[in-house]
Amino acid sequence: MKKTPWIVVTIVLLGFQLVNMSLILPGENLEIALLKYSGGGDWYANPTSLTNLAHFCNDQLGTDIDPSYETVEVGSLDLFNYPFLHMTGHGNVVFSDRDAENLRTYLIAGGFLHIDDNYGMDIYIRPAMKQVFPELDFVELPFDHEIYHQKFEFNNGPPKIHKHDDKPAQGFGLIWEGRLICFYSYESDLGDGWEDQEVHNDPVEKRLVALQMGANIIQYSFIN
Repeated sequence: MKKTPWIVVTIVLLGFQLVNMSLILPGENLEIALLKYSGGGDWYANPTSLTNLAHFCNDQLGTDIDPSYETVEVGSLDLFNYPFLHMTGHGNVVFSDRDAENLRTYLIAGGFLHIDDNYGMDIYIRPAMKQVFPELDFVELPFDHEIYHQKFEFNNGPPKIHKHDDKPAQGFGLIWEGRLICFYSYESDLGDGWEDQEVHNDPVEKRLVALQMGANIIQYSFIN
């Protein structure tokens, strides 16, 4: 397999870091993408969620996120074109060694990953991310963490959108050298709350808090 020259990778990563370190400014063009993975899990679940989240952020944060989000494979260098990645599903998640190395490099370089358990994903995503960062464990973020206190205030952590196993919603993180590089929303189902109203018939209030929490994640990821 032909390898990408390291000078090309270095230039891509440098440009990526510079973009990701900038603050969110009104009208700034921001790129987000859906992460595609192997293993049979439905990475494509909630097809309207990111579009609706983009519209909400553009309205509430003054961003310029393209609602026609892209899909990017976890092992592709295209990953580095998108400072924010969203990952969801119900089932199995499998990363090859190349996938894990690519995702690790992306996150260390300044990228941000939001994982949203769409129910049944937890037992698969934890070992998959352990493959990416063997030295890190998911830690539950305290309610005073900045991600809960951006444009919108969430004094009790992530909102509970769907019942699932009727456990409290939790927010976990992977922290690399003091920086939150991955936020994992568990037993919350934010993505379902972002979907078109007729998909799940969620109350307006549930959809609103889901979108507000999503906006906080977007805002946090671009200013930290």
